[in-house]
Amino acid sequence: MACPVAQNLQVVKLLFSETRADYPNYIFPYAIWAFPEAGETPSDLFDHGFLPSSRDLDRFYACRHVRIDLRKFQPSSENRRILRKGDGVAAELIPRSEFEFSEKRREFYKTYADIKFGKDVMSYERLDWLFKGKITSDILLFTDSQNGAEIGTVTLYVEPPDMAYYYYAFYDLNYYSRNLGMHMMTSAVGFFAERGFKFLYLGSCYSSNALYKTQFLGAEFFNGFRWSPRLDELKYLINRDLKEQRQHLLEGDEYRQMFYQGELKEICAASAFQVRIK
Repeated sequence: MACPVAQNLQVVKLLFSETRADYPNYIFPYAIWAFPEAGETPSDLFDHGFLPSSRDLDRFYACRHVRIDLRKFQPSSENRRILRKGDGVAAELIPRSEFEFSEKRREFYKTYADIKFGKDVMSYERLDWLFKGKITSDILLFTDSQNGAEIGTVTLYVEPPDMAYYYYAFYDLNYYSRNLGMHMMTSAVGFFAERGFKFLYLGSCYSSNALYKTQFLGAEFFNGFRWSPRLDELKYLINRDLKEQRQHLLEGDEYRQMFYQGELKEICAASAFQVRIK
């Protein structure tokens, strides 16, 4: 029997890495790692529910994460409100090879990271690798049009026309009252939609604090077997994570009844994965 593979992926290899088990309740979890091989691009892995777990895009992990189907995106009244608050902020996409990672910028990003994530959660070494690794192909640079000051930077992996991955964002916290962080993400959604990209990936969503990533028409999340557009399903999973669990998700009648007519066959039919037998 061959390694399980995702349909439409050519030769991707999967490994199942054990994590802590709950033996009394027969819960034996695995982290699923994917390794692209010849003929695969990162876009293929993203499309099947994986995010990068290395800066060089040679290992990915399956997780619950959010993307925007940009072909369905139209700005909502809330999106327009956010953009109005950031009126006068301009965005420019710059290939990483043309972006100078200067000491001034380095210190700006480190200061932001220390304030937002905690002191040295992002070390200088980790920050440097962020701007050196393959995971950052492009930079979305935001400037204040009034004075020309750089006020925000987003690191991106871009694979046109299929996808862009909105990875780390750094911005001037003095612009907090103008919702600069949300303005940058909203601008990025519109920026890539206007240029004919299919998807913008926004990272994982395991808490209610991350639900801001879903406030765009076309938002969907990977639930382990398919991309789901149902926000109520995502909120159900987030709330479920807050409670003690004694069975795997798909063993539970409640989830299956609420979202998949109570049938595992409905879930199997929706799954993008199969086992290829030799």
